Amino acid sequence: MTFDLSICTPTLNAKALLRECLRSISAHTHAITFEIIIVDNGSRDGTGEMLRAEFPAVRVIANDHNAGFTKPTNQALRVSTGRYALLLNNDTVILPDALDRLVAFADAHPEIGIVTPKVLNRDGTLQKQCRRGLATPWELFCYFSGLAQRFPNDPRFAGYLITYRGEDETHACAAVSGSCMLIRRAVLDQIGLLDERFFAYQEDTDFCFRAGQAGWQIFYYPLAQIIHYAGQGGSRAQPYRSIWEWHRSYFLYYRKNLARRYWFPFNGFYYLVMGLKLASALAVNFFRKEKFAGSRKP
Repeated sequence: MTFDLSICTPTLNAKALLRECLRSISAHTHAITFEIIIVDNGSRDGTGEMLRAEFPAVRVIANDHNAGFTKPTNQALRVSTGRYALLLNNDTVILPDALDRLVAFADAHPEIGIVTPKVLNRDGTLQKQCRRGLATPWELFCYFSGLAQRFPNDPRFAGYLITYRGEDETHACAAVSGSCMLIRRAVLDQIGLLDERFFAYQEDTDFCFRAGQAGWQIFYYPLAQIIHYAGQGGSRAQPYRSIWEWHRSYFLYYRKNLARRYWFPFNGFYYLVMGLKLASALAVNFFRKEKFAGSRKP
């Protein structure tokens, strides 16, 4: 059977969150056919037992170790049959008709290869990382220096999180978050799967970069909405590894896709800055009472 949508979700020691995610999919998706493929990275919290008992229709691929995000997602993509594939984090909640609307929007716009919904924090505010620029050095400098926050409506400074566009405005963008990314099957057929050199993090930006290079449009569609708890699905299980992998992945992404745009002395300087930022992030996390990777989301 060919489904409209294949939902591909890696998981690691997040039984309660995954249960909530799966229940929300079933409760709020009615207009399309879908399959759910869960890849379990060796969870030891009873995830496998929960899936067998409560969600027998879900297809489960069991790994015996933590294979990250990218490889398990590709495992799911390889066996998926849907006209579209949905990369979905396990710490998400699907709101009413969100997946139906994403598929309908993509069906109505065949030039669009990737689309993301409006992703909300648990307090209902926009999770700004769901729509992004290409993470160039200038975009990240503006983001980390505070220029983007100081001039949120100026595209010269707010290009990374695109805050100069309204959060309820449908628009094209350079990249979207892999927390909920709808991909047209033709895109996968043309450019292939996620790049497995990325253990986790930046695989979504890299995939969007490749899709854009191949001529596909990438869109943010706020009429479809989900909640993403962020940082709950895996990064808190191994926070120091998550910090290391985030910085390693950005280094790989930059070297693969952006370094050729810049003069080699600048690249050397930029790699040094990346190393200093990694050291700082590890040090800060060491002194946190609650260990996690990335920034705390509301």
